[in-house]
Amino acid sequence: MSDNRSTATLIDVPRGLAGVVVTDTEIGDVRGREGFYHYRQYSAVELAKTRNFEDVWHLLVHGELPDAERSAAFAAETAGLRRLPGAVRAALPGIAAAGADSGPLAGMRTALSLLGSAKGFRPVYDLDADRRRADTVVAAAAVPTLLTALHRLGAGLEPVEPREDLSYAANYLYMLTGSEPEPARARAVEQYLISTIDHGFNASTFTARVIASTGADVAACLVGAVGALSGPLHGGAPSRALDTLDEIGTPDRIDSWIRERVLAGERIMGFGHAIYRTEDPRSRMLREIAQGFGGPRVHFAVEVERHVERILAELKPGRELHTNVEFYAGVVMELCGLPREMFTPTFAAARMVGWSANLLEQAADSKIIRPVARYVGPGAPVAVPVEA
Repeated sequence: MSDNRSTATLIDVPRGLAGVVVTDTEIGDVRGREGFYHYRQYSAVELAKTRNFEDVWHLLVHGELPDAERSAAFAAETAGLRRLPGAVRAALPGIAAAGADSGPLAGMRTALSLLGSAKGFRPVYDLDADRRRADTVVAAAAVPTLLTALHRLGAGLEPVEPREDLSYAANYLYMLTGSEPEPARARAVEQYLISTIDHGFNASTFTARVIASTGADVAACLVGAVGALSGPLHGGAPSRALDTLDEIGTPDRIDSWIRERVLAGERIMGFGHAIYRTEDPRSRMLREIAQGFGGPRVHFAVEVERHVERILAELKPGRELHTNVEFYAGVVMELCGLPREMFTPTFAAARMVGWSANLLEQAADSKIIRPVARYVGPGAPVAVPVEA
């Protein structure tokens, strides 16, 4: 069909662009039928098991895994960027108070915009590749400080200043709780963070790329991505999976609780995924981490998973419904001392790196993302009524 506004041809696509390839990427991919996803050429799960967060960050924004010397240099560089400019730090109490009912993630949208202004971020269109990359590192390094400060201020506590001698994950837990974490718990959170850095062309990643295609600054791209993540149809909430465990309460209630919800057409939080048709590889890894800690909560979660999958197979035959990343993410983060209201912000902190890599890739292409819509309203033109 011809578009009267141009010589272009309109192309019908599925709702939500489902299955539509809109660009090429070297950042990574999700192969849902295989239950596999990767960052560049490496298995994301293998990276989470064998490397630290800073190394994977380097891989995403620089395109390669660092050797030992560059790993230490990049870790030192990012650690040195954790402290906030004075103007941003001074504004945080007001931001936390204004968004007391919205939480740290909502407050971070405002704080991240302010950070970009304070750091002098300029449109990526006007910058070379090195400066664009530097701006993304500045933003992603500061996000944990923003999130933990907003959380603590919202709870009536003073923010904890970052430490440069701690790893990304250990420092995050330290700023959140005020205590240096046990190495095992810091490593568990680090593995969770690595596993959620990037995950294909999801809504928030696409949003970041659309904004980057306009040439906007790094902060604008990341704020837009956070806005997309905040929607309940995208970001999800690992805390909801824990709420499920709490509602079930005891092993003898598992079957009846699950059957009642499934037969009523309700979703069981923490199960099913839009892409995976097998077990979510992130869930598998996080289950192993949780079982390494052990304890009643973990044993109960594993038992609930077993029963849910059995009942879903019985009541919804032919559908592959397994645990997704949210189910065991909530269990692991709870074991490591994170409050539930910080589960999704923690996810966002990790995803900052993936968004950064995507906006950098998009910024290298000067073509703006500008689709069209088909008008289906009243026929035009119609004479404007004369004012009575």
